[in-house]
Amino acid sequence: MNMHKYEKVWMLFGSGTLLVFLIVVGVSAFYMGNKPPSCAVTLDPEEVDTHTLFKEPGLTQIGDNEYQLTIVASAFDYDVGNDEKIIQIPKGATVHVSSTTKDVIHGFEIAGTNVNMMLEPGYISTYTNTFKNAGTYTLVCNEYCGVGHHLMAATIEVIE
Repeated sequence: MNMHKYEKVWMLFGSGTLLVFLIVVGVSAFYMGNKPPSCAVTLDPEEVDTHTLFKEPGLTQIGDNEYQLTIVASAFDYDVGNDEKIIQIPKGATVHVSSTTKDVIHGFEIAGTNVNMMLEPGYISTYTNTFKNAGTYTLVCNEYCGVGHHLMAATIEVIE
């Protein structure tokens, strides 16, 4: 078989890249023990309101400058524990966000931060973030969830 020298170069480059990738994944998985995240935290979507974590959504202080933020998403609404849809968090606080949905897939993005989750019925999504800068952040649904999707928002105020 007669191959052009550039074909040989690209074949070697492709094979070498594949070999490096497999070695990196193998070392990460077997030597370092890294595993993909599991969706082990589940609940019945019809019983979200009776689940201990989601009975009273909102912000709860759990430690020194550490908070638990529980939010339930449902038909074009984020239940954040108050009717004004405003959450006030002290600057520098570490916030553990736990959220789920009752009906369809929703997005969960706090604009201006790296908090971005997908909320699926039957699963509890969690994220931990430290709000280092004071300001106003908007919580938006970034997964199209129906005709009222554009109305689905809340406000997070990081205060001094």
